[in-house]
Amino acid sequence: MSHEFIHAVGGSPFSASTGVFAMAGSRMQLELSRVVQGRSRLGVLKGLGRTGQHSLEIPGCLLYTHFGTVPHLTQDTLHTLISLPSVTQITLSHIAEHQEVLEEFKDGFRKFAGLHDTVLYCSLHDPATPSPMGYTTNKTVSVWGSGGRIELTVAKFMALQKTVQPDWYQSMCDGETWQNSASRKRVRKSVDRTLAHLDECLLVHQKSKELEGVEVFGVVEGGDILEERVRSARETAKRPVAGFCLDGLQTGSMDQTLRTQLITAMIKELPEDKPRLLHGVGRPDEVLACVEAGVDLFENFFPFLATERGCALSFGFDISTDPERAGRAPPTVLELNEEKATAGESQQNGDLNRHDQTQMTPFEMNLKEKRYQDDFRPLVEGCGCYCCKNHQRAYLHHLLVTNELLAGVLLMIHNTAHYHGFFGALREALATDKLDVLKKRVLGDGGLQTERKE
Repeated sequence: MSHEFIHAVGGSPFSASTGVFAMAGSRMQLELSRVVQGRSRLGVLKGLGRTGQHSLEIPGCLLYTHFGTVPHLTQDTLHTLISLPSVTQITLSHIAEHQEVLEEFKDGFRKFAGLHDTVLYCSLHDPATPSPMGYTTNKTVSVWGSGGRIELTVAKFMALQKTVQPDWYQSMCDGETWQNSASRKRVRKSVDRTLAHLDECLLVHQKSKELEGVEVFGVVEGGDILEERVRSARETAKRPVAGFCLDGLQTGSMDQTLRTQLITAMIKELPEDKPRLLHGVGRPDEVLACVEAGVDLFENFFPFLATERGCALSFGFDISTDPERAGRAPPTVLELNEEKATAGESQQNGDLNRHDQTQMTPFEMNLKEKRYQDDFRPLVEGCGCYCCKNHQRAYLHHLLVTNELLAGVLLMIHNTAHYHGFFGALREALATDKLDVLKKRVLGDGGLQTERKE
């Protein structure tokens, strides 16, 4: 059963158990309006940005970018979309090689990239691009830019943060233990390194005037070993961080049952008044399972991956009797059977293609297929995005097979709008006790299974 409550947490200063840290209190405040079945959380993350004027609804997602730009879209094109997240994700893997230019510019990354008014979150790696393994040491981690590997010490990592001037950033971490082959000893070392990196980052942070008012998210590691996950979460929670990044649980690393077990164990060690951001998970079925386990925030790279495959997101998620009020497309059944058959998929709670994020999922249609060359319907019936209002599947098919750049633009517009609509439906489902209805719509008798039967 669900229960409702209001939980607002202020930003009073506090110290880690070691007594080392004495950072200023966080402006970020998590106000929970509802917790469903003891885990799924509905609320608002307030006080975001240097002036605290921004907020972000949870569960929610960040805005995924390459060097501050949503792939395929200009800032003006992007802002034709409604209800965009207030937080933009940028990654050091894209930025690190431009450190000297940014230092010379002096006014921070937001102004350098010409961004609209937004909150900047700086993460270490690009969630849509796998990083080569085996390049971490006790003192360094590596990121991979267009020019190759860049080795980061804590000093260089923090110098980058001062140059970028984000509103919040994840601390440096050793996240190379998500593969099943990682030994218990290697996983323990990754947790120890990550905690040591966090302590060093906090020490530099508290002495830096450039980072005054900037929030730090601690990173929870531990591979697939329950005890190490619990230890990492417990120790990270002792530090003066504004929130938590749950790392090493990305698609391809483990099945959802194990992921849920680990998330549940970690969250028991984390305070209720701070947000939990999950790295590397974007599939709708996995998002639903992780929200049920207590995750608040996700990265928004899934629409980009679908766009790169030449696919349009097309899964059902509407639970409202008034689609206009909800601002989302009405239920629609799409002919995805042939895509699924081609990929050899067998629908079972959405548990498909888990081990390769480059593979098409059952939540999208492959518009490169010849059968769309004379299909004059919009991508999704009732969708209000610019692409669906103005173009047909046949036109997108033509753009894709002729390698026109406009294909990526139109697909990214639709996929971004569709994905954000899904999160809107997720919040509505939590608010109205319809999470089971949404799950069936996305995964069950209202969604993929119905399509397969037809």
